[in-house]
Amino acid sequence: MKKICLALATMGVLPAAVAQSSVQVYGLMDAAMVQEGGLSKLTSGVSAGSRLGFRGTEALGQGVDAVFTLEAGLLTDTGRSDQAGQLFGRQAFVGLNGPLGMLTVGRQYNLQSQALTDVSDPFEGGMAGASTNVAGYSATRIDNTVRYSTPEFRGLSATIQYGFGEKSGAAGDQRSLGLGLGYVNGPLTLRLARQSRGGEAGRADANNTYLAANYNFGVATAFGGYGRNTGEGSSMFFADNPYGAPVAPTVSTDSRDAIVGVSVPLGAATLLASVVRKDDRNAANRDAQQLAIGATYALSKRSKIYMAYAHIRNHNGAAYMVGNATDVGTGNRAFNLGLRHAF
Repeated sequence: MKKICLALATMGVLPAAVAQSSVQVYGLMDAAMVQEGGLSKLTSGVSAGSRLGFRGTEALGQGVDAVFTLEAGLLTDTGRSDQAGQLFGRQAFVGLNGPLGMLTVGRQYNLQSQALTDVSDPFEGGMAGASTNVAGYSATRIDNTVRYSTPEFRGLSATIQYGFGEKSGAAGDQRSLGLGLGYVNGPLTLRLARQSRGGEAGRADANNTYLAANYNFGVATAFGGYGRNTGEGSSMFFADNPYGAPVAPTVSTDSRDAIVGVSVPLGAATLLASVVRKDDRNAANRDAQQLAIGATYALSKRSKIYMAYAHIRNHNGAAYMVGNATDVGTGNRAFNLGLRHAF
């Protein structure tokens, strides 16, 4: 990550206050060979979405900083924009950070998704082993949000996030409310998050609640999580019936998720494994289980190669597919071999 200081201030061209500002340019490029359903392809953003970002701060005094982040998703294999062509589709927000916490507004990650991938998933929501292939389902990012995070106090922190739907009745752009509570104490990390998406007159259509944890034992880190999903749109759904089942899949409106996993560092290598279960509580009982194994090898602090394999067992016509950090996949098993470089 490279920091670009505003050199004009040091030359006396701009006011001295500008010398308190800085902008960081950062990014990540990721590409992998993906084998799934008899198809071989080159895919971008398999372990983590490729991106180019700008992050800035300006000291305003009294310990308060103005902050912003602009992060564009990229497709390494074609050079095009990710996130359906949005220029800064990964993140775009501005705010204030100070002794009383951080307040930001714009396009931001939702709290349930962050708890699932950042805390309870050894694959961090990427590669074939991504927990998001099966568990939960709420938009990874939400537009038009206001987010407030408290300072950390004795390991405890809390976050609240409200999204202005702005287009009443549109399924993909409704009001939302996110609540999060985190605790970090040495090797232990806990996070409880709830994400609700509302409809007209404040009616809640989808609710995702998730408890995530990990514990670093030194020789290995254990991961676990449990979630409850209710309402239409609370679970992943593939309307196109990818497996050609005689009875087309139906969306689950009541389900439970569970994940257990482990990461084991062995020098420059790290071994990964996880089991994810979707327990459908609807009458159709369309359950699914995902078993995943993988490994990464650090070539340097910024570059690593990785490989992963995952297999999903679908029951009673469930249609979950093995995808990765940016792709939903095309079948119930996949193998990845890739390279990522951060800068």
